[in-house]
Amino acid sequence: MNAETPSRTRRGWIRFIGVGIVLLGIVAVGRQLPLDAWLGSLRVHLDALGAWGPVAFAALYIAAALLLVPGSILTLAAGALFGVVTGTLTVWIAATASAALAFLVARYFARETVAQRLAHRTRFVAIDRAIGEQGWKIVGLLRLSPVIPFSISNYLYGLTSIAFGPYVGVSALAMLPATFFYVSLGSVAATGVETAVGTGDFDPSPLEWGLRIVGIAATAAVVILVTRLARKTLRETTDIEETETP
Repeated sequence: MNAETPSRTRRGWIRFIGVGIVLLGIVAVGRQLPLDAWLGSLRVHLDALGAWGPVAFAALYIAAALLLVPGSILTLAAGALFGVVTGTLTVWIAATASAALAFLVARYFARETVAQRLAHRTRFVAIDRAIGEQGWKIVGLLRLSPVIPFSISNYLYGLTSIAFGPYVGVSALAMLPATFFYVSLGSVAATGVETAVGTGDFDPSPLEWGLRIVGIAATAAVVILVTRLARKTLRETTDIEETETP
């Protein structure tokens, strides 16, 4: 086993714990600021759009991803606005669409510009070589263990030799676990804010809160385990993680 694995695993747990602390902070702030009112107002506007509400949110997500804006905040917001099921489906479709569009832009419309920006990065060279040798398997592992931020990697893959169909398929599958996790966190944070100020329609009992927390912890454990396995496989089959940080 690689000597770095324990420290990488600890960093994974620290990252998720940090997210949890931030969400607890949001709940605490919700007692002082009218976050529940703002959230409720936004929900009203989205509800007024009917079935087009998630579509409008997905369009915002796609535009943000194409502009290289990190999608984590919007993913959390989707959980707060739409709940776990609709939020996960909305973000998953939007993330897949943005990944596909960025890929096509890099491959057919702005190839030289993207290539110039990435040419000096040794990690891109390693990824390009690995994908050329093992194709969609490497893309799947990279999605599970993001060596490069999501928005940037979408453009990067358009410069590699992978075909569009396998790229979109494996990206969609590999992004689903983390999407579900962050949407669930957003949903719980929203429920916590509304419960704290007494405005929510749903008032969870201590047992229900316990079950939700256990469920999120279990999901986090799965995501961390999958990420660890993906990184281990990448180290064993390629030199991607041994190159310098872009």
